[in-house]
Amino acid sequence: MSRFDEVIERRGTNAVKWDGLKTVFGREDVLPMWVADMDFKAPDVVIEAIKQSAEHGVYGYTIVPDSTREAIVNWMQDRHGWAIKKEWLLFNHGVVPSIGAAVEALTEPGDAVIVQPPVYNPFFDMIQRNGRTLVYNELLLQDGRYEMDFADLEQKMVQEKAKMMVLCSPHNPGGRVWTAEELAKTADLCEKHGVILVSDEIHSDLTRTPRKHVPAASLKEEYAAFTITLIAPSKTFNLAGLQASALIVPDKTIRTKLQTLFAKQGQFTLNQMGIVGMEAAYRYGHEWLEEVLEYIHGNVQLVKEYADEHIPALSVMEPEGSYLVWVDCRTLGLSDKELLDLFLKHGVALGNGAKYGPGGEGFMRINVACPRSAVAETMERMKRAVESL
Repeated sequence: MSRFDEVIERRGTNAVKWDGLKTVFGREDVLPMWVADMDFKAPDVVIEAIKQSAEHGVYGYTIVPDSTREAIVNWMQDRHGWAIKKEWLLFNHGVVPSIGAAVEALTEPGDAVIVQPPVYNPFFDMIQRNGRTLVYNELLLQDGRYEMDFADLEQKMVQEKAKMMVLCSPHNPGGRVWTAEELAKTADLCEKHGVILVSDEIHSDLTRTPRKHVPAASLKEEYAAFTITLIAPSKTFNLAGLQASALIVPDKTIRTKLQTLFAKQGQFTLNQMGIVGMEAAYRYGHEWLEEVLEYIHGNVQLVKEYADEHIPALSVMEPEGSYLVWVDCRTLGLSDKELLDLFLKHGVALGNGAKYGPGGEGFMRINVACPRSAVAETMERMKRAVESL
């Protein structure tokens, strides 16, 4: 039995995924397969580090120490082959706030910012709520796999006079791990048209062999000069509640603009447990990560094989780099609300594809970072739902 088979009660812990069911879906008696966090305990090394910090008993103001920066530098080198420098690192409470900060600090109201839907929906919020113009460069679905439309991307950069592009790498919800060639084409267009590239790489540690995540900014020194890379231990080690993330910003001018904005906001450090948890995870979490990736891979295979055999009307897009499974339900001929309601009626709360923007209609997103028993039960309930039509 794997440690990840353990069913951990999360109700009553202020977990959005579990305690938010009633608010979002109107009922609590469903399996929550929607929010992208894990139902697994964090690595023991992280839990122990936080315990030691908590037992000290003094919870005063904090700094992010050099040891935390060194842990991140070493992680990026070991995991992704990118030699970053400590001084490139800035810190924020999460990747989404960092996207918002980049939009506010580096563009002006009305400026065009490009995203590639269907994509993680908070991208839209951070752009529009900051008064910028949201521009879609829709991904192309070819043979069950997403591809970038580079001709459209360049056209949008020129026509809209885009100032920024927010890239999801690896892609959420489609799970694509972009190749070095695809990333270089994207960065070349950004360089040619003076577009700042904000690369959300929060899922980067969740790739499995033979796929390999490539940080866009690592490909060329010239790319690093206009790229902000966003990382966090939150998806990798299930630490989202610790509210700790990092921005890798090689260019000093861009870094200074971000620091100025953070100062205006009064944001100057992370919370104590976020610092401790982040450092412990990046320093000692390698073995745990390999174990959880193997387990998640088994869950993904369960979804794919079960759907192929028992629910052939659904087409499962196997993720190359995440624990999120994107399922094409369009052959059922239902609206997005009807789809969501169908699965809810049979006891499963899924991520509604329409909220991820154009191209997401008719899809559902399943989070399989949970005990295998929950994945198996989810698939059985989805089978009953489809059979009820």
